[in-house]
Amino acid sequence: MKNSAMVMTIQDPASQRLTWYKPPLTVLVIKKVRDVSVLQPFVQLVKWLIEEKHMVVFVEQTVMDDTLLINNPGFSVVKEKLMTFRDGKDDLTDKIDFIICLGGDGTLLYASLLFQQSVPPVMAFHLGSLGFLTPFEFDNFQEQVTNVLEGHAALTLRSRLRCIIVRKNDELNRTSKPPTNLLVLNEVVIDRGPSPYLSNIDLFLDGKHITSVQGDGLIVSTPTGSTAYAVAAGASMIHPSVPAIMVTPICPHSLSFRPIVVPAGVELKIMLNSDARSTACVSFDGRYQQEMHVGDSLRVTTSVYPVPSICAQDQISDWFDSLAECLHWNVRKRQKHLDELSDLTHSSSNDTLDSLDHTDQLDS
Repeated sequence: MKNSAMVMTIQDPASQRLTWYKPPLTVLVIKKVRDVSVLQPFVQLVKWLIEEKHMVVFVEQTVMDDTLLINNPGFSVVKEKLMTFRDGKDDLTDKIDFIICLGGDGTLLYASLLFQQSVPPVMAFHLGSLGFLTPFEFDNFQEQVTNVLEGHAALTLRSRLRCIIVRKNDELNRTSKPPTNLLVLNEVVIDRGPSPYLSNIDLFLDGKHITSVQGDGLIVSTPTGSTAYAVAAGASMIHPSVPAIMVTPICPHSLSFRPIVVPAGVELKIMLNSDARSTACVSFDGRYQQEMHVGDSLRVTTSVYPVPSICAQDQISDWFDSLAECLHWNVRKRQKHLDELSDLTHSSSNDTLDSLDHTDQLDS
């Protein structure tokens, strides 16, 4: 086309590389809670970052109060050199250059929760249960962290959803109380909660009524969240680099309600139908459950602040390796070649003929 504005530009995911504009000096280390197996790797990593890399290390205040860590002789050496923060009270914006997670996927979700705007690059080590979002193994952490600090790494920009709950009373009274406003990495879920009745939810896309959901509820997920709750509810799996929002019904009372994928730039509005028999429950990445009433609305759109997740290999290899190792995607016994089948058929036929000859000899 002659008009360059009419030509679509498609970005190669491999072009997303980690670039440091200045050497990283501060690192936030997040470890899995209530897991003894993570304590020793945590101590090794923190000690190495302070003594070898001369970095300022931040940890959550609750980590310092862990009795198992307090009694660890290696931790006592570096304890006084650690910086601490309290979740919900201290603002980490512009204080952290780099994040390291030790544990499962929940540690990455927690990192996303801590930074409700721009997120520093996140390096996640697999020390948890599933590990779909944690591609790094801890065995040679020194070499891997050094490579990242030197800028030798690929990035996956994991989009997040901006979720805003607007209350009916707030709109009518114009109160100054700010609405619930959260960023989620996986999904926001609207369900019937403890009610015995079907959810009756109206779904709007850019102001246009799309459909009404009658069932257990609705999942609105990012591509990253498509391999979490959504895939368990029958959705497709979407690569995290795809700009999209997935809408998946939970046990819909309809044989034809299939999950849909909509462009990342749209705004979804979700409300209870005026005929709804009960309220609905909303949760954000499995946290902060709230109740929605008729007249309340949930607005969901793609945030401009993604989570830059550092790749162990590259964007494609990491994702397909996780599909294979964590979800056993497309695992099946190998189909036999025709030559193998013909050999089996031939030997089977000979065995049958030999048995018939033997039977005939016995009869005679």
